[in-house]
Amino acid sequence: MAQMTMIQAITDAMRNELKNDENVLVFGEDVGQNGGVFRATEGLQQEFGEERVFDTPLAESGIGGMSAGLSVTGFRPVMEIQFFGFVFETMDAVVAQMARMRYRSGGHYHSPVTIRSPFGGGVKTPELHADSLEGLMAQSPGVHVVIPSTPYDAKGLLISAIRDNDPVVYLEHMKLYRSFREEVPEEEYTIPLGKADVKREGKDLTIVTYGAMVHTSLKAAEQLEKEGYDAEVIDLRTVSPLDVDTIINSVEKTNRAIVVQEAQKQAGVAANVVAEINDRAILSLEAPVVRVTAPDTVFPFAAAEDVWLPDYKDVVEKAKQVLEF
Repeated sequence: MAQMTMIQAITDAMRNELKNDENVLVFGEDVGQNGGVFRATEGLQQEFGEERVFDTPLAESGIGGMSAGLSVTGFRPVMEIQFFGFVFETMDAVVAQMARMRYRSGGHYHSPVTIRSPFGGGVKTPELHADSLEGLMAQSPGVHVVIPSTPYDAKGLLISAIRDNDPVVYLEHMKLYRSFREEVPEEEYTIPLGKADVKREGKDLTIVTYGAMVHTSLKAAEQLEKEGYDAEVIDLRTVSPLDVDTIINSVEKTNRAIVVQEAQKQAGVAANVVAEINDRAILSLEAPVVRVTAPDTVFPFAAAEDVWLPDYKDVVEKAKQVLEF
């Protein structure tokens, strides 16, 4: 075991798969000699050469189109969108091409593309860098959407994503890149896509969340414990497809739930989780399921970011509203 940050675990996963499969390619803006904006690909070009780890022009549409083409000729592209707010330029390649490839070809072709991208607030980035757009991708059939919250999960999920035969949008919260370390196996391992993880066991309330909000929710659970409440925290890890079974099993045990996301409220992942709970476990509920989200506005400039983002106090407030209903 080695102590790794999330960024180190992500780099290690790509290194593992570049060694494991000669068809794996890593490319994007500045990912070569510079190692990417956050140094996620640092050292990989020197180790594997410019034909397998290389820079592209500043054109997300070109990166996406090239990935779609490479994927149907036997390669496994790992493309980087430098910040996920730039995803709109490559939506046609991801949603209209990669996501439909297996269906339109009757299973003859696949698009084993991993779309890596940093996102998320709390680090005072410029406009269009921090936006949480996972809900947009989760609505697109044929695309997996993965969001790790820990270094251990980051490595195992990324290896699974690269090996998957369908496109995987793999989102990396910038605030978590170097915020803490944990033990991560140096050898290869996988974590199944579509499987949530119970980060904290509890009996009074289920908190469903993902990404950086996992840590916000765990902090809220600690505060709730001081007030006599025992909250269970579920990390979705994959927001599409959802691990509905883990969510429902928890809700049937606690009989109360809140859903926490950093993104704006409307049409988000949290709304889908609430709908699944109501569809499958409404008779187990002793209070309405509520959401903790950012406001339905554009992501603010840095000066207002801390006010706009949900924090653990918001989670505690909504949790007590449900617990005391």
